[in-house]
Amino acid sequence: MNDLWSKVEPLLLQVLKPGRYIGNERNSIVKKQADIALKVALAFPDLYEVGMSNSGLQIIYSIINAIPDVAAERVFAPWPDMARTLRENSIPLFSLETKTPLSDFDIIGFSLSHEMTYTNILNILNLARIPLKQSERASIRPLVIGGGCCTINPEPLSDFFDLFVVGDGEEVILELIELYKKFKDRSPDDNSLKTEFLKAVSQIKGIYAPSLYECDYGEDGLISRFVPKYSGLPKRVERRVVRDLDSAPYPTKPIVPYIRVVHDRINIEIMRGCPHGCRFCQARAAYGPLRIRSKKKILQLVEESYKSTGYDEIGLFSLSSGDHPQLEGLMKDLAARFNKKGVGISLSSLRTDNMREATPGLIAQVRKSGLTFAPEVGSDKQRKAINKKVDMDTFKKVARRAYGEGWKSLKLYFMVGLPGENKEDLDGIVKLVHEISSLRRDIDGKYGGLTISISGFIPKAHTPFEREGMLSAGEIRRSQDYLRDRIVGKRFKIDFHSAHLTSLEGVFSRGDRRIGAVLLAAWKAGAQFDAWREHFNWDIWMSAFNEAQIDPEIYATRPRGAKEILPWSVIGC
Repeated sequence: MNDLWSKVEPLLLQVLKPGRYIGNERNSIVKKQADIALKVALAFPDLYEVGMSNSGLQIIYSIINAIPDVAAERVFAPWPDMARTLRENSIPLFSLETKTPLSDFDIIGFSLSHEMTYTNILNILNLARIPLKQSERASIRPLVIGGGCCTINPEPLSDFFDLFVVGDGEEVILELIELYKKFKDRSPDDNSLKTEFLKAVSQIKGIYAPSLYECDYGEDGLISRFVPKYSGLPKRVERRVVRDLDSAPYPTKPIVPYIRVVHDRINIEIMRGCPHGCRFCQARAAYGPLRIRSKKKILQLVEESYKSTGYDEIGLFSLSSGDHPQLEGLMKDLAARFNKKGVGISLSSLRTDNMREATPGLIAQVRKSGLTFAPEVGSDKQRKAINKKVDMDTFKKVARRAYGEGWKSLKLYFMVGLPGENKEDLDGIVKLVHEISSLRRDIDGKYGGLTISISGFIPKAHTPFEREGMLSAGEIRRSQDYLRDRIVGKRFKIDFHSAHLTSLEGVFSRGDRRIGAVLLAAWKAGAQFDAWREHFNWDIWMSAFNEAQIDPEIYATRPRGAKEILPWSVIGC
């Protein structure tokens, strides 16, 4: 037990869920300090329960720890009670594996999976006693980097990060670490070292160092120029892509948490990318092109992961799991291997246009697990507008079959606020959910339960809708109220995403470098865990926009001109 942990351990009785902070879980890796030449802290800016469900974190953790002289350790955003306890006792934020202060690591790598975790990033750095702005960190140690889907528009975070990894991280992280080793032991007093390193690392495909690029604004407030400061830098940083999933590393000894997490199961990625061209979907740009993991490899990963964890549920995930060409055979083989063991199987992101009627029956051969569909809209007009090629007859057949196989409830995802939406399109959502619920009556005379998630549309970067405006928070609420008044009954459980939160997400997903001032002001005023309803405070954010003299509607609701330079133009997808 090190000196830091001896101070922390007695304090854990004062906080909720101490299991978030103790580490030492099954399959976690602790290396001897004498064997380590470089230390990487993998920081997930949300709760332990959320971060431990993130497959990307587990993948990078296993890849880095496979390097003999490099150690990867984890840190998560502490819940406010723990953050307060650390500050009150003058204890710096530490890693789970060895309880080492984050400031002692060479590299701190943040997972950027959602814009509403950005204030937690600043909180983590502050708790670790690391200067927030990259301009205030003269040394390359610690190097603060970010990776994940949000890096396809990293500009709102450019004040705080030394560099971003754009695209798949499995290969590029190894190249980055190898280059860092060459610079690490040079004089820390050399003021030019950091710039020299950033120039060198920017030659690696998929690396973007924002401090090496100039972004100028015209009198109209729009971006007038966005160029590299130095010759030899790419004008556009292209996404890094792993071409073959079968040969890509994937952890078969994932860390098993002590406490229940969001996805408390074996999680196996069966595809990356998506074969469809839904015009609203940013994930296709962030994770494409389509790559398929073979049935043989998936079964191998499942078998090895089951032996090393003992989980009783297997989650198969991708952007469009129903499109895996070997899904039928995969499900049959999994049922044959795990049926007697009582292991459940869940499939995420099932499209309704190509689901075979047999699939719910195959899933029914093992323990019941979640079945989720994303119709997105309720009318043929909107389906055409967003290029969502859904065969509604097939969808209804699949839903009816699911009820017949014993499912009592299904989950559906919808959006409001898409371009061209009117009241008839909202009525289409109402009609569809009632029709799907009624399908169960053919089975047992009862209505089927539906969990319905309805979010507001955000025209995200690198999508065909990227230059569209989005609805204001008030307009989103009016659409939500319209649906709430018409989808009634105990069989419906409806989750409406916060209209204000959607608007703020729109600002950060479509924003430029100037938004960093808003983020800093909001954090200083107490903003944290903004994705959590009990902590989100719209008034704090409005005050932050006022302090920074920025109108959020300029970023969210305003359509972008055809020739306007977009903040994310430096990133190539």
